[in-house]
Amino acid sequence: MTRPRKQIHLAAHFPGVNNTTVWSDPAAGSHIEFSSFRKLAQTAERAKFDFFFLAEGLRLREQNGKIYDLDVVGRPDTFTVLAALAAVTDRLGLAGTINTTFNEPYEVARQFASLDHLSAGRAAWNVVTSWDAFTGENFRRGGYLPQDERYARAQHFLDAAFALFDSWRGDEVVADQGSGAFLSRPEVGGFSHVDQHFDISGAFSTPRSPQGRPVIFQAGDSEEGREFAAASADAIFTGHATWDAGRAFYADVKGRLARHGRRPDQLVVLPAATFVLGDTDAEAADLAHDVRRQQVSGQTAIKFAEQLWNVDLSDHDPDGPLPSFDPVVGENTIARGRASVRRFRDPVGTAHAWRERAEAEHLSLRELVIEVTGRQSFIGSAETVATRIDDFVQGDVSDGFILVPHLTPGGLDRFADTVVPLLQERGSFRTEYAGTTLRDHLGLALPEPGPSTGSGHGSLVDGQVAR
Repeated sequence: MTRPRKQIHLAAHFPGVNNTTVWSDPAAGSHIEFSSFRKLAQTAERAKFDFFFLAEGLRLREQNGKIYDLDVVGRPDTFTVLAALAAVTDRLGLAGTINTTFNEPYEVARQFASLDHLSAGRAAWNVVTSWDAFTGENFRRGGYLPQDERYARAQHFLDAAFALFDSWRGDEVVADQGSGAFLSRPEVGGFSHVDQHFDISGAFSTPRSPQGRPVIFQAGDSEEGREFAAASADAIFTGHATWDAGRAFYADVKGRLARHGRRPDQLVVLPAATFVLGDTDAEAADLAHDVRRQQVSGQTAIKFAEQLWNVDLSDHDPDGPLPSFDPVVGENTIARGRASVRRFRDPVGTAHAWRERAEAEHLSLRELVIEVTGRQSFIGSAETVATRIDDFVQGDVSDGFILVPHLTPGGLDRFADTVVPLLQERGSFRTEYAGTTLRDHLGLALPEPGPSTGSGHGSLVDGQVAR
């Protein structure tokens, strides 16, 4: 029996302050003016995308004692931007990355419940943690939590938030003393959550929202993170956007669902993906080459290499060979707020592999960094890209993609105008929204009020996915 054609899920990622965006392009715009957020979101909604995705940055990043050049443009508050977008969109989901290390459950639950009401049921929460003391300096508690404590706090944070979301139950029927008529009103329930991280109780200020709870995203690739996604998350944001790695990841996380009493369709797998479109495949390949070189300048290549070698490489020529010595292993001293030990689990092994590849392919340091960081996921004509995306979804590599354009805010326009119609012609993507909430778009049922399903499943998240 032939399996029904899977429907593709698509989302638009606002790139944020990093070298993904080609800042030198005349079409590049602001990353802080509201018009940029509105433009990208409204393009995504016009194309019938599932949701708009916005990351969170709690601290400007530092390397070699200097703030990253790209960070000085700033990044506004996630909830403020998403609430504003709720007023200028009608169906598009609104997903925000909010961390559990330096926030409190009551405040975050109230903000997401409010966003879900304001947007008529379109809110999503990408739950992450912060691992560094650098960010902690912004907050009263300061410092940072060891890995196991950080994950435990994150899990209990989500459990507490669920208790808050679910504390308002169904309608209570009461008699109007004046007219004698029976009226229906929401039943206000109390909440209490006590563990080693939180001791909170009271009555939640916000009624149960249209989705009950926001859609929950998990981001990360550890064993603990995958297990949390299988047990508790609605969607998983992954960096596995290639065919082989994607299929393996997809099979792994979907295969974990049954032991948590869940079906494969109750977890949506969405890799981050970049793209370059041209009139022909050859033109797109030329454009992609130019984009990669603009994304990775000589200075960017040195900064990136420093995060692996963990030493100052400012005296190295980016157009020359890679450093001949091994990385300094241990505490990260070069990049505060971005731990190289997390990006590179085996720094020495990675450096050896890089040198071998550079020698075999005659690559300079900059060219090597371009190859390992700047390659687009999909390159080609609209027909080629549509076919490739559809093949990935029908082949169970993913359930769709969170697209990261290299131009802000107009980088999604060509995809919306050329690739989306081809996917619609194939019957793989909606022509109109069938529902009003983000859960409708993703095919996810409303959660039943009750105890959190996340308790006892270890680590919650690994932080944001590195593309």
